[in-house]
Amino acid sequence: MSIKSGYFHKQLHVDLTTGTVERRDLPEDLIERYIGGRGFGAKLVWENLKANDFKIDPLGPGNLLVIAPGPLTGCYVPSSGKNSFISISPATGLYGDSSIGGGFGVELRQSGHDCLSITGAAPELSILFIDDGDVSILPMPFLKGKTCLEAEGLIEKKLGTHALHVATIGVAGENRVRFACVNSDWSRNAGRTGIGAIMGSKNLKAIAVRGTKDLPVFDMNGLAEETRKAIKYMTDHKYFRLWQQQGLMNVIEYANTKGILPTYNFKATTFAAHDKINGETMLEGGYKIGDSACFMCPMCCGNICLVKNGKYAGTVTEGPEYESCAMLGSNLGIERFDAVLAGNRLCDELGIDTISTGSIIGAVIEGYEKGIISLSDLDGKGITWNDDDAILELMGRIARREGIGDILADGSLAIIKQWPEMQKVLLQVKGLEQSAYDSRVGTSMGLAYATSDIGAHHTRAWTIAKEIEEGAAWSAEDKVNLVMYHQAVRPLFDMLGVCRLPWIELGLSERHYEKFYGYVTGNQMTLEELLKLSDDVYNLTRRMNMRLGATRKEDSLPYKVTNAPVLTGPNAGKTLNKQEFERMLSLYYEKRGWDQNGAPPPEVEASF
Repeated sequence: MSIKSGYFHKQLHVDLTTGTVERRDLPEDLIERYIGGRGFGAKLVWENLKANDFKIDPLGPGNLLVIAPGPLTGCYVPSSGKNSFISISPATGLYGDSSIGGGFGVELRQSGHDCLSITGAAPELSILFIDDGDVSILPMPFLKGKTCLEAEGLIEKKLGTHALHVATIGVAGENRVRFACVNSDWSRNAGRTGIGAIMGSKNLKAIAVRGTKDLPVFDMNGLAEETRKAIKYMTDHKYFRLWQQQGLMNVIEYANTKGILPTYNFKATTFAAHDKINGETMLEGGYKIGDSACFMCPMCCGNICLVKNGKYAGTVTEGPEYESCAMLGSNLGIERFDAVLAGNRLCDELGIDTISTGSIIGAVIEGYEKGIISLSDLDGKGITWNDDDAILELMGRIARREGIGDILADGSLAIIKQWPEMQKVLLQVKGLEQSAYDSRVGTSMGLAYATSDIGAHHTRAWTIAKEIEEGAAWSAEDKVNLVMYHQAVRPLFDMLGVCRLPWIELGLSERHYEKFYGYVTGNQMTLEELLKLSDDVYNLTRRMNMRLGATRKEDSLPYKVTNAPVLTGPNAGKTLNKQEFERMLSLYYEKRGWDQNGAPPPEVEASF
């Protein structure tokens, strides 16, 4: 046996319908092959799909929700606070996962469990309380309609302690909004793929965890020395201080300069008022009042902001970061930082994903502008760019499923079904709304969005900066190779339970992670061997999606990317060449060993 430490070898399984709780032994081969995090989740969700003949209603009781940290989560490793939520997504009907930082995953590990799986549905609104070895399903109907932030405080009060971590949903999750998220530690979110709606469908308002167990580590001295080296590299980096000061907000300026900032629902990619919503304004305008960090992270990229004056005075939130600021700011034409903060705070309270929310509302504004959506469709309430009052009000209608909000709450695919011409306005892949980086200037970024197993999300592969740096001479093969590498290394971080920021933003070598893994588990694997395991999981989620009905057609790009030229900035007039994209997609399939429909060989499925 190569795994000598690093795991408790326990899966906590809860059936909310029957109220039963099981502690299952995790097989050694599962631990060795799938590592943890999204690896464990993908395998367990796959087995549940097979048991149900690949017929699962994402919002039905039979959909399995897996919550899994990794073997490095909670260890003395930089930025090791990550935890994954994995299931079949109600937004796409396909494989879905989303990660969350903070301390929730650490606490789950310290309760003595390597992962948590949940099936069924409670008879009334309840929470799951994991208190080391004691596990309870506690009815708490009084939490109905409470915001994420209210619910977290009420749960702590009811349980009589603040010494725990809570992951909760808001009214959007209760109402099964298909892009509802899971909130923890005030404003950390598992934002994408509708995990909050799955919890809502299970009548599960929250999961509260208190753990006191020491984490198993094979070689603590070796781990400590490697971590000291990594942290010294990070803190000595020339951009380290900038990340502490602004966090991801410094990307606003970069994206605007490079012409990839979503503006007016991606009609444009530069924003005239970008300097009113960027990191400098956050600092110089006196909005930022503190930093926050996930477990063991020296980067402290969380910005605690307070609005001191005006109609949003008193608004306090941890955020925004780049994605939230771009999608709720420039993408909606919002020119005031206090309004962006108000939108960020409201999304956290309601429990809705800021990326999908900003994308859908931007599409609604453009659809109304073009006459696709009528005033009566909007319940008689018109909406325009930079109208923060109307935009925030529409957020509430979506979360509560009121009027047009009931349609919008079902996401892009439902919107297109209601108004087919919205296909030309919405930016989505597989039903997941696109992240805040325009891809018309970057074929590799388009390929990354199109081939992401969860839909158009940048966390699977963020190649746009490299493509901008390399320019037009960068070969198609190099682009495909980089997309594939990102799709191995980034998911590997999710499997290990660590954040990608030290690597992608400060250039911390991936080689540290093979050493971290070896010191924690005693299993000495090279980076290449770990990446192969990550690739295997990508093949698994691909096969899962094919079994659920996905084909090459789903690896496509939004209409706007290939047909609507950028209006402003350095990339004005550009679209992504569809023929070039299709050639790259075929090359990508070939390099992965998939057929030209995008299917891994049958023997790959047989090996799972």
